[in-house]
Amino acid sequence: MTREQYILATQQNSLPRTDHPQFYPVGIYGWRKRCLYFFVLLLLVTMIVNLAMTIWILKVMNFTVDGMGNLRVTKNGIRLEGISEFLLPLYVKEIHSRKDNPLVLQSDRNITVNARNHMGQLTGQLTVGADAVEAQCKRFEVRASEGSKVLFSADEDEIVIGADRLKVTGTEGAVFGHSVETPHIRAEPSQDLKLESPTRSLVMEAPRGVQVNAAAGDLKATCRKELHLQSTEGEIFLNADTIRLGNLPVGSFSSSSSPSSSSPSSSAPRQTIYELCACPNGKLYLSPAGAGSTCQLSSNICLWS
Repeated sequence: MTREQYILATQQNSLPRTDHPQFYPVGIYGWRKRCLYFFVLLLLVTMIVNLAMTIWILKVMNFTVDGMGNLRVTKNGIRLEGISEFLLPLYVKEIHSRKDNPLVLQSDRNITVNARNHMGQLTGQLTVGADAVEAQCKRFEVRASEGSKVLFSADEDEIVIGADRLKVTGTEGAVFGHSVETPHIRAEPSQDLKLESPTRSLVMEAPRGVQVNAAAGDLKATCRKELHLQSTEGEIFLNADTIRLGNLPVGSFSSSSSPSSSSPSSSAPRQTIYELCACPNGKLYLSPAGAGSTCQLSSNICLWS
C-alpha cells in the first residue's frame, strides 16, 4: 500500500458519518418572496393603467404632429377651430376669423380689450358689458367700409358727424342743451319740420342772413307772447300775392252827405276799402277809406285796442 492510499484510508475512517447531509439555501424565500411578487405585479398593473390613460388622453385631446384638439400650429401662426376658452390673459397681435364666418367673442361677464404702449401704460380700452359699451381713448372714430371717410369721431373738444344725413327717429325729436351750428336743416319728404322751444326762446342767427323756405307747404311761426321781426341795418320785405292780418280792430268813419250821394248810382253796392293804420305804440288797426279820410280820424281806436 502506498503512502497516499494509507493517508486516504485513515482520513476516511476518521471522519464522522452522517445519515442526513446539511444544505444552506441561497435566495429569497417565504414572506419576502411573496411581497416581492406582489410589488412586481402592482408595478405591472400601474404601467398598464398609465399606458392606457396616456393613449386615451392622446385620443381625446386629438394630438397630432400639427397640434392638439382645435389648436393647429401653422407657419402663419396658431389656428383655432370651433369654440375656445381662455382662462388667463391672451396676448396676440392679430385675431381674424375664417372666410365667410363671423368672429364671436363671448363672456359670462364683461369683455375688455386693452391697448398699451411700449411702457406698459394703458392708452385705450374698450369694454362691452351687459348694460353699456364703454370706450376710453383720446379719440374715437367710426369709419365707412372703405376706411377713408370718417362717419363719427369724438374727442375732448368736439364731436364730428361726417354722414351725409343725420336722421333722428325718436318721437321726442332731438334735444340740444346749448347752441347748434349747422348750414342746413330739413325734414324728410312729406314730413313737417318743427323747431320748438317749450320753455325758453328760440334764436336763429347767421352773419349773412337766415333763409326759411317751404317749397310745397305753409310756413307757420307761433309764439305765446310776442313775435318780433327786427332788422338793424336793412328792411323787412314781405313779398306775396296776398298779405292778411287777422283779428285787427276796425275803426269807424263818418262824413257829411253830399249832393252827389243822392244820385241813383249811389244806391248801387260798392266794395268797402280799408286803410291799415298804425298807432304810436305800434299797434295796427283797419279804418274804412273815404274821401279825405286819414288814420287820425279814428285815433280813438288806439285807446281801446
